[in-house]
Amino acid sequence: MSFPPCPQCQSEYVYQDQSSLVCPECAYEWNPDNIDTDEDEMMIKDANGTLLAEGGKVILIKDLKIKGSSQVLKIGTKAVIKRIFDKKDHQLDCRVDGAGEMMVTAKFVKKA
Repeated sequence: MSFPPCPQCQSEYVYQDQSSLVCPECAYEWNPDNIDTDEDEMMIKDANGTLLAEGGKVILIKDLKIKGSSQVLKIGTKAVIKRIFDKKDHQLDCRVDGAGEMMVTAKFVKKA
């Protein structure tokens, strides 16, 4: 039986697990009956599972060290989401209070 490629990474090695399809390369699971065709809307969620949107405000839930600097962003630092990307490492392009513009991973923030 032939399955469609993974919608996340386009892998062809997809297998069925009960009613869902699973990609062994990126571990993405989806229901083949509920495939969204709207590619413009990205579904990026914060640490609590709340959907994030551009222009929204978030708060850091963990101290984060800035790459290439000795500066650390503390818990509770506020940021405004400028853009949302569908990348694996950093999904949010934010303006962080006291630090300027930077990319932040969605799992380290919560919606304010």
